[in-house]
Amino acid sequence: MGKIKSKQVKRASHELMANGIEFHGEFEKNKKILGSEMPSKKMRNKMAGYLSRFIKQKKKESEKLEVK
Repeated sequence: MGKIKSKQVKRASHELMANGIEFHGEFEKNKKILGSEMPSKKMRNKMAGYLSRFIKQKKKESEKLEVK
């Protein structure tokens, strides 16, 4: 139930990734990367959490493709 993120969080996260900012699978590292650029702590934490889940999911998918 708590895994649903708003379109705003998803859209902004994908735009940052498209701009060439490299994110990690760890929440704390992503939080530091986003730093003070975000309008609020709550938004920064939501985006950092979404990005960490997204990166982990992409790594898992690429590993599955490599095994096959």
